[in-house]
Amino acid sequence: MKRILTAVVLILAVFALIFFGQLWMITLFAAIVAELAAYEYLKLAAVGAEAHGATLRIPIWWMALGTALAFIVTLPNFPVEDQLPVLSALTLALFAWNGFRAPLRQVLPDTAQGLFGLIYIAYPLTLIPLLWKQEDGPALVLFLMVCVWAGDIAALYIGRAFGKRKLAPRLSPGKTWVGSIASIVGSMVAAGIVIAIADTLTARGNTILHISEPLWQSFLLAAVLNVAAQLGDLLESAIKRGAGVKDSGTMLPGHGGILDRIDALLLAAPVLWYILLLKDYFGLGRF
Repeated sequence: MKRILTAVVLILAVFALIFFGQLWMITLFAAIVAELAAYEYLKLAAVGAEAHGATLRIPIWWMALGTALAFIVTLPNFPVEDQLPVLSALTLALFAWNGFRAPLRQVLPDTAQGLFGLIYIAYPLTLIPLLWKQEDGPALVLFLMVCVWAGDIAALYIGRAFGKRKLAPRLSPGKTWVGSIASIVGSMVAAGIVIAIADTLTARGNTILHISEPLWQSFLLAAVLNVAAQLGDLLESAIKRGAGVKDSGTMLPGHGGILDRIDALLLAAPVLWYILLLKDYFGLGRF
């Protein structure tokens, strides 16, 4: 029951933000999620380091500041338009910090883990408000979320009922090939439903959910996003396995941690963003 209630609350909150929120609300929500997920990541990294007889030396304030700056750079009219200088400065600052405080053998590993945390968590989530403010942005973000969620649900229930052959037993023993294929199909079916709703609304003069992309491209995009989402799920499983824990945290009743719920999104969002950039570059139309 806790799992269902938590899911309903989260879905309603996300839908409300997508269709009735403003850019600052979307950005603030994504930033809060990123900060919480980054905190969980630091805990996982610390546990993993302890398992190998080391002590992680990445200050919480550094990760919090880095995550916040990653979002601040994306704000309209901010003087710095690229996140790379910010990430570079933060990495050098952490390198200097560890150089004076950490054992020399840990300076590079700790700095690398800090940089990875920003690239893995903060950067992908900064793309959500950037996607939202594109033309037909709400439809883009909804399409992304629905593909990720539907694939996750299909993999869970169909894989549990019919799956036998393991997909990646070393990383996630519960995932099967049947579940993986069902996940792709589930995302494509969900994409079809979203497109049908969008077409119905557009025919009635309501463009709140406008999608101009050809149907076959939408199905292909849904499948690609699903594969990225599954890889994101497996990547987080690898991090948790390395730390010897089942969940990234306990912030979401019945679901584990924040990172457990957004792991698929952390790869799917960048994939969608760069697909859109490539389509624009080659003149292949918009979503």
